Amino acid sequence: MTRLRKLLATIRLPAISVLVALLVGAIVIMLSDLEVLGKIPQDPLGAIVLGVQRVYLAYTSLLMGAFGDPAKFGKAIAAGGDAVLWAKAFRPITETLLASVPLMFVGLAVMVSFRTGVFNIGGEGQFMMGALGGTIAAIVLGGAGLPTPITILGVVALGALFGAAWAFIPGILKARVGASEVITTIMLNYIANLFIFFLLVNWELIQREDRTQPISKALDKFVVIPTILPIEALRLHLGFIVALLLAVVVSWFLWRTAKGFELRAAGLNLPAARYAGMGAASSVVIAMLISGAIAGIGGAFEVVGTVKQLTTAISGGVGFTAIAIALVGGTRPSGVVATSLVFGALRNGGALMGLNTGIPIDLLFFIQALVIMFIAAPSLTQRLIRSPFKRRVKEATA
Repeated sequence: MTRLRKLLATIRLPAISVLVALLVGAIVIMLSDLEVLGKIPQDPLGAIVLGVQRVYLAYTSLLMGAFGDPAKFGKAIAAGGDAVLWAKAFRPITETLLASVPLMFVGLAVMVSFRTGVFNIGGEGQFMMGALGGTIAAIVLGGAGLPTPITILGVVALGALFGAAWAFIPGILKARVGASEVITTIMLNYIANLFIFFLLVNWELIQREDRTQPISKALDKFVVIPTILPIEALRLHLGFIVALLLAVVVSWFLWRTAKGFELRAAGLNLPAARYAGMGAASSVVIAMLISGAIAGIGGAFEVVGTVKQLTTAISGGVGFTAIAIALVGGTRPSGVVATSLVFGALRNGGALMGLNTGIPIDLLFFIQALVIMFIAAPSLTQRLIRSPFKRRVKEATA
């Protein structure tokens, strides 16, 4: 019971923040609709009704795009073993989970560094370098005809190695010469992008055969990451399970091991950690290595399991979104997983919302920003929720 109360207390503020953000987003949808605005002078009540209808259509489309249509679930269940109907019914929710996979990996990576007091803004570059490592491993090991399990292990290992190596650079610079990890990690994001572009243009090993665009060879020719569900159209792959297991491992490491305690102590109070005999420099380097390895594994799974080709756009801005996810999730693994699922739902459901209503995808980024703002300012959120109830109590007392 105590654990349940702690869990509810932990998710209370993020849940309220999401609801308030959706409410503010609903107001923006109404005020940005030209038909609703044009109707206000002649028929204010009708304009409000029309605006509510537009908001309802937008949010129901968002939910159905993210989690599926209940009517299709019923048809699939009634049809029994029809794989086509099952794929149509469950594809939205599996795509939502798939969209959350890179967010989980990079969110966990950023969370580890933040817990140690290191502001790793380079999840984007580490993710991309992990994707490069996964691409090389898939082509070399898969092309050599090695068994699929060994090739997948090689993809994960090389992705982790490349990500950790890229994170090691700002880590050692901060530990040895005091260089700002914020500046070095941001700069390394751009360098990683340009480095991958250079390899895609000049390195024959990973280049696509026609060489007309900076795109790698199709990686599914060399190795295929197993999917979780037996239906081919449902693309949710093993990376989702690995991300969840990694969240458990990170939680155990940070809160159940001596080294994890040292990292957290360094993040909470570095002078006190030094006074207790903990190595500040080693904590920074270890945190960056772990962070980069996790982000690199995410990049490897993304390029080999989901996209199946390496491009300079492989990250899709996941590194900067992951910073918000780590903060919104309270820099805890469970919070990162939950927030990644919410952001994945917004990202996946936005396509259907835009198709049905014409609302641009930018509105979803606006809602994400509102969620971050309300969580970053908890007193504002609590005041918005509590003030109406306080007024009612005062009026009743009077």
